[in-house]
Amino acid sequence: MIRALLADDQTLVRAGFRSILSDEDDIEVVGEAANGVQAVAQARELRPDVVLMDIRMPELDGLEATNQIVTDARLDGVRVIILTTFDLDDYVYGALKAGASGFLVKDTEPAELIHAVRVVARGDALIAPSVTRRLIAEFAGRVKRPEPGPELNALTEREREVMVLVAAGLSNDEIAERLVLSPATVKTHVSRIMTKLRMRDRAQLVVLAYEAGMITPGWLTP
Repeated sequence: MIRALLADDQTLVRAGFRSILSDEDDIEVVGEAANGVQAVAQARELRPDVVLMDIRMPELDGLEATNQIVTDARLDGVRVIILTTFDLDDYVYGALKAGASGFLVKDTEPAELIHAVRVVARGDALIAPSVTRRLIAEFAGRVKRPEPGPELNALTEREREVMVLVAAGLSNDEIAERLVLSPATVKTHVSRIMTKLRMRDRAQLVVLAYEAGMITPGWLTP
């Protein structure tokens, strides 16, 4: 059973998400928070699998709440999905860099919301949707690119190749098809990359790939 926590200052939004998720046999909404302070407190108390986190909330915004959750060693298994509208994107890049596992726009379709919760709960990141890729690309292009760290030098040529395709938003199956590998082999490569780079999930790999200049904003695979 996937345990979900809803954090949004709008009661109707929380009620809508609760209604959608509670209809699923494998998802349980275990709590609700109306601000970032409550979100962090409930994450620590309830230890949900996934937090649906609004960016703009009173007392503590969603970005700082996300930072507090993903940097808390006691909450290592808790994943955060950022909820945003298209005009709040400056915050999205920071949230992904901090360790959020992806984001959704608030008017997302119910099926997409359910899919997102399941994807993130199993440890993957919500990278594939084109809107996600566009936003990460746009804001990664604004940041100052640091010199690639020594960790990147530890990657094999194949691992670098896999990382670039992850950054382009391809799934393991799509990467396997592109490189003529088995999905299991690709999964192993991704796991090793994250271990070597000390990344929490695929979302952070995407950010690092852009920052290190391994892929340029707007680059898409044919």
